[in-house]
Amino acid sequence: MKYAALLLAGAAALAVTGIPGHAEDDDWGHNHIKHVLLISIDGMHAVDYRNCAQGISGVNGGAPYCPNLAALGADGVNYVAASTSRPSDSFPGLMAIVTGGTPRTTGVYYDVAYDRSLDAPAKATGNGVAAGPCTPSAAPTGTRTEYEEGIDLDQSKLNAGAPGANLTNGGLTAIDPQRLPRDPRAGCAPVYPWNFIRTNTIFGVVHNAGGYTSWYDKHPAYAAVAGPGGGSLNEYFSPEINSLVVPVPGYETPAGVSCSPVPDPSQLGSWTNSFANIQCYDTIKVKGILNQIHGKTHDGNSTRVPNLFGMNFQAVSVGQKLLESGVGNGGYLDAAGTPSELLTQEIQFVDASIGEMVNDLKDTGEFDSTLIVITAKHGQGPIDPHRFLPIPGHSGTNGTTPATLLASLLPASESPLNSTGIGATEDDVSLLWLSDSGNTASAVATLEQNGSKIGLGTIFYGPSLAMNYNPPGLPPSGDPRTPDIIVTPNPGVIYTGSTAKQSEHGGFSHDDTNVMMLLSNPSFRPHTVYSDVSTTQVAPTILRALGLNPRDLQAVQLEGTSVLPDISLPQNDR
Repeated sequence: MKYAALLLAGAAALAVTGIPGHAEDDDWGHNHIKHVLLISIDGMHAVDYRNCAQGISGVNGGAPYCPNLAALGADGVNYVAASTSRPSDSFPGLMAIVTGGTPRTTGVYYDVAYDRSLDAPAKATGNGVAAGPCTPSAAPTGTRTEYEEGIDLDQSKLNAGAPGANLTNGGLTAIDPQRLPRDPRAGCAPVYPWNFIRTNTIFGVVHNAGGYTSWYDKHPAYAAVAGPGGGSLNEYFSPEINSLVVPVPGYETPAGVSCSPVPDPSQLGSWTNSFANIQCYDTIKVKGILNQIHGKTHDGNSTRVPNLFGMNFQAVSVGQKLLESGVGNGGYLDAAGTPSELLTQEIQFVDASIGEMVNDLKDTGEFDSTLIVITAKHGQGPIDPHRFLPIPGHSGTNGTTPATLLASLLPASESPLNSTGIGATEDDVSLLWLSDSGNTASAVATLEQNGSKIGLGTIFYGPSLAMNYNPPGLPPSGDPRTPDIIVTPNPGVIYTGSTAKQSEHGGFSHDDTNVMMLLSNPSFRPHTVYSDVSTTQVAPTILRALGLNPRDLQAVQLEGTSVLPDISLPQNDR
């Protein structure tokens, strides 16, 4: 599909669906499912769920160690061949789940990416995307796009600097519009996260149908789940995960660990730097979900029980990646996915937290009418610790990265040679936007000639790129967000020099993309589905479960995304 045609189709669909929705009318009694609780356990592989629900030798005496997830499986449909978006970064991964679309349609490739049709922000982001000029109606210069903590008013604070907010209450008001990329076609207006997304979302469809909607995530920027126009979230809560760690009075983990004082005072730079502290961070959101189940907002004000709500967990992702000095190493012991003791503890924490949600749903009488959907924005690789190869590595001698090789061909905002910039889009994938797309062939030749230095696996460009993405360029013939080149290195290669991590995500490998997917309700016949499915199918399935029409999602229309197979759901689409 050509980029111009995609935009025209999206505009027509927006005119039909509209944003925001009409006045709330709780007309959900015609369907068995009245509520959907959507949970992303970031990093959770399908094999992680298998191992913790059935038990694996060497862990917990061989007995299951996620009893609450196992119990949901007893009333659930388990999709063992579920695949995330490609790239498997959190941002496109989340958008796949809530829109039903891939980056080809949503326009989302990474939380830090590039757009040839936009101009730089008015003020440098907190992570180094430089400010630059923007002239209304003039030709764009192109810019790095950052939709993570760097657009916060104050990324050092748990509330992200939201004006007048309490300690934890980050949200929409914490976004600094001066740090957003600008659109010269719209008078240089800042492009808010929800308008960066090209298609509507399940939150918009449910909200427009009179439903109450909510989402909790790790950055204010992820309010992008509202979709174009915003306004489709009744509540959005996003304590900043990359803020400085502080005591959080009144919160304790399911194991009874108090979050005030800080459990691990040796790691105060970010919540992701500590196995103990990340549990307190996730607990802040868990407590909010428990409030919602009881008809309250995250901070305790009376409201409705949401028809569509949920959150992401970060604890498992941290447990997979982290090497914490003085504490130990997370990750896996072997290619079978046997978790280390520290990763096991993170999985058990998430399981216990979900158990609290289930118990409260039962206490309030909402369990039978709630569909629980548990999946992941992304996986993490490598699982097999023997495959881990950091490039350039801790000593800087293991090789080099694709962006470093091609630095002279990249825009300044992309170049690794820019000492004050945010850096290239490289984890266990490398996304490359060239200053001049005419240099693509020569750039690919350079990469091929240095294949061993960059741990080269597969290069996508030209026709091989166009198979799954819009062609790169500017409208009307090209998509301003599509990379010119995507490099997927050999499994296990991570483009990093960090001594604090042993895995990453973003790439196309099995470990990065094969994630847990469980849909549970007491009315379901428990079984396992082995056929290939995608996390994009979650969105239309949620709408079908609520008695809404999956084709109200623009990405479903554009990509032909189907409802998940072999599951009993209402057919009376409204």
